[in-house]
Amino acid sequence: MGRGRGRRPWLLLLLGLAVAAAFAVAAVDASEGDADPLYKACVEECQKTGSLKETSVKHCMAPTDGQPADKSWYTQEPLYLQWKEWNCKSECRYHCMMEREKERKELGLQPVKYHGKWPLTRASVFEEPLSAALSALILVLQFNGWLSFFLLLYYKLPLRPETHKTYYEYTGLWHIYGLLAMNSWFWSAIYHSCDTFWTEKLYFSSAAAFLGYSLILAILRSLNLRDEASRVMVAAPILAFVTTHILYLNFYELDKGLNMKVCTAISVAQFLLWALWAVMTRHPSRLKVIFVAIGGVVSVFLEAYDIPPKWGYVDGRAICLAVAIPLRTSAITKKTR
Repeated sequence: MGRGRGRRPWLLLLLGLAVAAAFAVAAVDASEGDADPLYKACVEECQKTGSLKETSVKHCMAPTDGQPADKSWYTQEPLYLQWKEWNCKSECRYHCMMEREKERKELGLQPVKYHGKWPLTRASVFEEPLSAALSALILVLQFNGWLSFFLLLYYKLPLRPETHKTYYEYTGLWHIYGLLAMNSWFWSAIYHSCDTFWTEKLYFSSAAAFLGYSLILAILRSLNLRDEASRVMVAAPILAFVTTHILYLNFYELDKGLNMKVCTAISVAQFLLWALWAVMTRHPSRLKVIFVAIGGVVSVFLEAYDIPPKWGYVDGRAICLAVAIPLRTSAITKKTR
């Protein structure tokens, strides 16, 4: 009885956070800044004149050969800028967005989204510098964790003498997890550096693939499934669902709202599974696992709640990434158990 009572506060807290995250996803509003008549008029005027008030927009400057400015200037950019697809239209949108938000701030109004994204200040060639830097840092931490896991299993622990394989039955599954995680964080860093047609699709696809596999791994490990038949029965429907979702995003409609709901549901489910497994098995590192699970649900809630930007660089996504850093560090030792 005492053990059961000790488990309840953790489980109730996790369930409460999960419900809060679900409500946050349902409450996300569509962008409204790009529907503002003043913003629309600003973009149209900028594209016609190539300037915004006293600021010239270089991508809209008319070239000397008489070709359309949008195309000519883009092709004359260095390669490291061409891939970002910055042109007259995108630059006018950015400058008008920042100008409009400056006016709204003077009127005491809250920031609004433009074309599905919060108005964040650029830094050099980085569109979302803080989120890009944090994604790159998590990528480094993830690589360090995967490398530590590899060295521990193959160079510090004994191997099977007949096959030279590890005694740990989940080695291959964790290696796949590490590779998918690093791929996801790599594209997260690229996407937050530059939001283009391709980087957006690669970012959402890699994240969905990583989260889907994470759920499969959580089920296999928490239920202690070791035979191939059981693993296939669990993995097949989840793989089918995630594959269908990725194909839908890439070839039918890039529905960000739907993707947020799917990723939130998968994330919360796997965190709850890990917490239940740690509590029910009384794992030696159960407090650390519970900490990672609670922190993970909190980070999901922060991203789903979509916090408006502060100081021009910090938004809900950046806060979510900042929360994920200590979770990645803690999860390294959890996986080596």
